[in-house]
Amino acid sequence: MNTPAVKVERLEHSYSERIALRGISFTVFENEIFGLLGPNGGGKSTTFNILSTHLPLVKGEISVFGNPRRANADAIRKLLGVVFQSPSLDKKLTVTENLRHHGHLYGFAGTILEKRITELLERFEIAERKNDFVETLSGGLQRRVEIAKSLLHKPKLLLLDEPSTGLDPGARILLWKLLNELRTDEHITILLTTHLLEEAEKCTRIAILDEGTLVACDSPSNLKQEIGGDVIKIGTQNNGHLAAKITERFGMSATTIDSLVRIECENGHEFIPTLVAAFSDEITSITLSKPSLEDVFIHKTGRRFNNEKMI
Repeated sequence: MNTPAVKVERLEHSYSERIALRGISFTVFENEIFGLLGPNGGGKSTTFNILSTHLPLVKGEISVFGNPRRANADAIRKLLGVVFQSPSLDKKLTVTENLRHHGHLYGFAGTILEKRITELLERFEIAERKNDFVETLSGGLQRRVEIAKSLLHKPKLLLLDEPSTGLDPGARILLWKLLNELRTDEHITILLTTHLLEEAEKCTRIAILDEGTLVACDSPSNLKQEIGGDVIKIGTQNNGHLAAKITERFGMSATTIDSLVRIECENGHEFIPTLVAAFSDEITSITLSKPSLEDVFIHKTGRRFNNEKMI
């Protein structure tokens, strides 16, 4: 049976008059890579900051490996490795100096600390750059140093806020290779925030946040299966007019977005010829695809991930 690593129950948070979280609840199980996915302003960074104890817990309950956040914040911090979105490395120090000073904060020193630093530098393939100043490293290498630093004290839970920010595609691939190795080899539970749909696809499960509300929580594949069937997108000169006619004629929901008419249906490849025959004079283009996470977001919220509302 899966053991909860993190339990979040009825979490709320506000900044003055702005509500950031509206009573969200979810569970992260041990040895998962769990993603908080949402557009800007969705509430994922606020959730991250409360989980990392950077923000106070005002309303709701959180436990980390059985430790209640309200009563055992200090104990929870010892279980966490945290990588914030903004770089926290001292760029005027070398890679080793950054790790060494971080180790001192956790009470490590001497040969124990130096051995741990060596292990991590080799694990993250940055041993050859150990004496280089951080400011001379690429963004991808700096991110590796950040993660290595967060693992010095052997945490059980690794929290990463938008870990791919500023990384090129190659560095992102390597980052995810490292995260999967930490999960499978070190049995570290990982929770990350992201606004990248392709990154969320790599998580074992995701929680989708929109305007402070949890709209879905499951594996990416299960969420896409909830939509079922296919997604048909139709180009036309008057999308609102055609959507209304399709809805009236076939009794199905046809919506408009991005100047297109959008339909969710089973066996879309069989339905397309019927559509084209019925509205051949109005259809300028038509595409068929399997549901994506963007389609899941549209299905759950009624608008695109970039906040464009559907009609």
